[in-house]
Amino acid sequence: MKFKNRHKRNINLFTRYFLGPLLFLWLCWSLYGQLAHESDLANAWLVIRSSFNLTSGLTLASVFLLMILNWTLEAFKWKLLVDQIQRVTMPMAFKAILSGVAFSVTTPNRVGEYLGRILYMEEGNRLKAISMTVTGSVSQLMVTLAMGLGGLVILGPRITESGMVSAPWVRMMIGGTAIATVLLTLFYFRIPFLVKTIDRLPGKQKFNFLVSAMEQYNATLLLRVLSLSATRFLVFVIQYYLLFRLFSVQLTWGQCVWTVSVSFLVMAAVPTIALFTDLGMRGEIMLQLVTLFSSNRLGIGLAAVSVWLVNLIIPALAGSLLILSIRRIFKNKNGTDPVKAELSLEKETT
Repeated sequence: MKFKNRHKRNINLFTRYFLGPLLFLWLCWSLYGQLAHESDLANAWLVIRSSFNLTSGLTLASVFLLMILNWTLEAFKWKLLVDQIQRVTMPMAFKAILSGVAFSVTTPNRVGEYLGRILYMEEGNRLKAISMTVTGSVSQLMVTLAMGLGGLVILGPRITESGMVSAPWVRMMIGGTAIATVLLTLFYFRIPFLVKTIDRLPGKQKFNFLVSAMEQYNATLLLRVLSLSATRFLVFVIQYYLLFRLFSVQLTWGQCVWTVSVSFLVMAAVPTIALFTDLGMRGEIMLQLVTLFSSNRLGIGLAAVSVWLVNLIIPALAGSLLILSIRRIFKNKNGTDPVKAELSLEKETT
């Protein structure tokens, strides 16, 4: 019993006092490593310094404010979903989202976000919250697929003319994306029915508790979540459009919408780790697509790096620090701190 209490105390001490700082330092070191290997970094910095003025400052401020709006929309979306099992406030939801970003940037395709978010859920609701978070991710993927499909249809002829991808491959991509969009849409709006189907499967008791709350989802809620995902996508596009203008990449609004849409589609299909491969992949995809309309390769790269820094790295750094302030997951049901309680218990037993 004494060993068990000491072991539990050590885990709590590590999570509470070391995980946040370690994650923060790891993010900083990895960020330095990523930027240090950028060959055009010196030239990019000269361009930024020479072109910086009041207008560019306001543009960067707008991009930053759009980042806050983006994650606020995601927090509200997550709150709508998990409110079915536990009421959470918007500030708590926002903290959960940022903590999720901190974990996600070091995992393939940012799957670690689930771990960061469930830290803010009460005991007994954490695994349930994962399935609800997946629902939100599915809605975002639906928007990405639909917009990517539109981008492939519109940019397809220009892509094949450039020799980037052959016409048969473009047609296959359009067909595959269309099928995936339809199937995912059917799955999304039939979630309550699928949960009821799971209830009738043999051995359902083992997994039923994970998805039972999703039976309460209705078309109105799912449409609200989907509309929030679509709004987030629009925010992403506006950010890119502002940054393209800031770095003198001449694109029309329509060209920006469809190039960003196709790039997001490719990013969703290719496994990446945001902190290690996302920047290089994002930059390369953007270069290939945007150079269909603009030859300003440095400006395109700067826009891609800026989005990566603003939308992922800054929130991840903030989220790693927020982990230090998490109290809920370290409280016993009677409201006491288990670390302190276990220290007292050890004193009594020794």
